[in-house]
Amino acid sequence: MAMARSVVFGRALTDNAADTVRGIGLVALAYLVLSVGDAAAKWAILSAGVAWVLLWRGVFGAAAIVAVTATRTRAGGWRRLKPVRWQMVFLRAGLSSFTSFAWYLSWQHMQLADTYALGFTAPLIMTLLAIPMLGERIRWRRMLSTLLGFSGVLIMLRPGGDLWTPTLPLLMAGIVSMALTRIMARQLSRTETPECQAFWLMASHAVAGVLLLAVFPPGQIGAPGVWLALAGLGISSGLAHCVFTFAYGLAPVSALAPYEYTMLIWGGAAGLAVFGEVPSWGTLAGAAIVAAAGLYNLHRERVLRTQERAI
Repeated sequence: MAMARSVVFGRALTDNAADTVRGIGLVALAYLVLSVGDAAAKWAILSAGVAWVLLWRGVFGAAAIVAVTATRTRAGGWRRLKPVRWQMVFLRAGLSSFTSFAWYLSWQHMQLADTYALGFTAPLIMTLLAIPMLGERIRWRRMLSTLLGFSGVLIMLRPGGDLWTPTLPLLMAGIVSMALTRIMARQLSRTETPECQAFWLMASHAVAGVLLLAVFPPGQIGAPGVWLALAGLGISSGLAHCVFTFAYGLAPVSALAPYEYTMLIWGGAAGLAVFGEVPSWGTLAGAAIVAAAGLYNLHRERVLRTQERAI
């Protein structure tokens, strides 16, 4: 079996069956943890505000990553947090902060499941972005399925539907930004450690929160429950992003992107349990079309890889 490699920090960037399976398992775990964290974030936002949640998610998350990294003395310790391609690391961190801000603001008007359903377009966007960013080719079948997938968005965003809120354009911009950060995670895995990518992402959230406090002043911030939610959100997010970026170093973007769809399951369950949210049939139908298109793209990717290895 052929295996593509390029140099990374302390390991090779692999593309083989064993590492891809490990990457899928890790990214699925990360999505589960992040979905639970999203429910905690929305709950805290409703009382403490967007900027306050961004700030303390970043503080608690960065602290958790530093604490874990400090114990890895044999692997380099705190030096694992130092960027090699610092400009790209900071750009990805800034884009991630914007993504979180867009989602957090939308949760003041939209259900968790609805935002996740729209977020299903991220793997399709990643398929298109992989052309200029990763030099990948997209044949006509995948291009057609991608276009059909976007038709599912039209079903979800039917004129006059519940998803037409003032924050919808910002959320869609955040989803494009999220797709960019997914691809950048794979690119940066050649030179940056998972701890480095996750630490600066969390630090960027803290900075963004401070800058936004004047525009989005905090509300009720003294309740113990709010602080418990913020601590849980930050620590789980920081560690989950370490796992997430490590997974993207193990497996290709095209193999991991479809597992973004599992967030509708976890987020929908959390939204129902915590907020009593029930997504509409239109949202579920549109999400199913988008997910089907993404899964078909994954199938075509596997077929092409099998054919290439057989040559």
